[in-house]
Amino acid sequence: MSNVIYVLNGPNLNLLGKRQPEIYGYETLADVQLKLETKAAQSGLTIEFFQSNHEGAIIDKIHEARDKANGIIINPAAFTHTSVAILDALNAFESPVVEVHISNVHKRESFRHHSYVSLRADGVIAGLGTFGYVAALDYFINLS
Repeated sequence: MSNVIYVLNGPNLNLLGKRQPEIYGYETLADVQLKLETKAAQSGLTIEFFQSNHEGAIIDKIHEARDKANGIIINPAAFTHTSVAILDALNAFESPVVEVHISNVHKRESFRHHSYVSLRADGVIAGLGTFGYVAALDYFINLS
């Protein structure tokens, strides 16, 4: 297996920087991707970056990662609170998983306090803005 980390992003994150910037900030998903790819390259890692508004597409990427990745960083967005299917796919992935949320979901609506993904995640980062992705990548860099 190569030194690949999959970074998977759920629904509406394609609007990052435009949608509710008071919660999510002004940085775009492309900005996050560039930052992670640069940092990963300096550490001998490769990033496979993906975003979809479709649950099945995210599940397909998790399945693909089983044979190609050393880890997954996932921001499942709204699927966090609803998707047993994503949890099941992650349970079939044998390497580390870090769950990332840009906002502090525990300071928001009560339905956001439950995460199916957390049942599988080795770590959860919430409320650090897009820096949470960098912190998750640092975790994988320290593992390698």
